[in-house]
Amino acid sequence: MSRSVLLKLAAVSGLLTILAAPWALAMPPLAWVCKPLTTALLIAWAAGRGLSDPMRRPLLLGLVCSWVGDVALLWPQQGFLPGLVSFLLAHVAYGVALWRGGARPWWPAIALYAVVALAVLQRLWPGIAPALQGPVVAYVLALAAMAALAAARWRRLRSVGAAWGALGGALFMLSDATLAFDRFAAPVPLASLWILASYWAAQACIAAALPPPRSAS
Repeated sequence: MSRSVLLKLAAVSGLLTILAAPWALAMPPLAWVCKPLTTALLIAWAAGRGLSDPMRRPLLLGLVCSWVGDVALLWPQQGFLPGLVSFLLAHVAYGVALWRGGARPWWPAIALYAVVALAVLQRLWPGIAPALQGPVVAYVLALAAMAALAAARWRRLRSVGAAWGALGGALFMLSDATLAFDRFAAPVPLASLWILASYWAAQACIAAALPPPRSAS
């Protein structure tokens, strides 16, 4: 199966997951099938990229951790903490990949994402249960660090792949901030649409940070 077909199938599967929400088709079994399938297709698409790139292994590990998180969050209550930990590990893996790919600290990006992370935590803090406060803080810090590294890599390399990675980091912040507001602050209209669309766009952009194969199709 060609890589372009894998990416198109991931887009279709992601769209079906979004449409399975109560505000659309209201078909939870469809989401149970298509949500992990979408990330699995993105993993398969990314696996054909950057075969000799030092970023490849940790980036693929991050995608696999994300797939585990997707499965865990099929149970929104019981699976929230395991899902949070899985995505935290994904961001650590992405950070390692970005570092191997040439990212180095860039203080304007660090300051920007630190401000965003603190603003989000301040807004959400009253609604976060005490047992979840530590894991949530650790997660937000890991996410912000990953996004800052992605931006720093783009600033240093100015390549197309680095630009995709930086966009992916920003989209991940947007997706998770929306999810957190919906869960801990107030319901977000059409939440699954905004969360999942930005989430899979983020994952695809991060995977696109790997160079395409010479015979890309």
